[in-house]
Amino acid sequence: MRLKDKVALITGAGSGIGYRTARLFAKEGAAVVVVDINDEGGYACVADVETAGGTATFVKADVSRASDCEYMIAAAEATYDKLDILFNNAGISHAADDDAINTSEAVWDLTMAVNVKGVFLGCKYGIPALQRAGGGSIINTASFVALLGAATPQLAYTASKGAVLALSRELAVIHAQENIRVNALCPGPLRTELLMKYLDTEEKKRRRLVHIPMGRFGEAEEIAKAALYLASDESSFVTGSTFLVDGGITAAYVTPE
Repeated sequence: MRLKDKVALITGAGSGIGYRTARLFAKEGAAVVVVDINDEGGYACVADVETAGGTATFVKADVSRASDCEYMIAAAEATYDKLDILFNNAGISHAADDDAINTSEAVWDLTMAVNVKGVFLGCKYGIPALQRAGGGSIINTASFVALLGAATPQLAYTASKGAVLALSRELAVIHAQENIRVNALCPGPLRTELLMKYLDTEEKKRRRLVHIPMGRFGEAEEIAKAALYLASDESSFVTGSTFLVDGGITAAYVTPE
């Protein structure tokens, strides 16, 4: 087991990437703290893990609130005595996110509060826990759009993910000699609810797929496997990386039809 005797906290674990990662981490031996703002999804994830023979507990938290982030870290240590892996994965993509002219200040602020402040607060309270454990791995979910301009305007989301990249790099340097690794995981377009709610017709899907050299959407399970690598000791010399799992989209200039 690649995470035997490890304790992992995953935000946004009630659906999508976080849900699949929680199941995979538990399968690989970790005790998992499932964090989400949604009770139903969080408890469903814990039930799934436990049915498969794993260990998990649910903590309800809004990652944009400092008190909630402080609480989720304290709950992890109180329940499992330590924290080894912190996966700051929770994020939103607002339906009204657009260009600079048409994106409201409220949408901008909400996106930044969850996607950037949520990662900052997770690290603010999580890093001391990793220090107490003697080190560990932090994985922050960014996106391929942090490196490319989005074809469909989503300015707040794109800017927020760029901030996650910068934050991750700096923390990696600051804590490199404390046995704490920090990496930004950058998924490409995925077949998850977050994206599919926008690509709600076959025509929209085809227009996006033409930009992906592999010619398909990624699956949440594939991102979970990348997170497993970054969480495990197999990536012991990997820190400060922009870890792309994107079907080749950021490598492409002209893509095949």
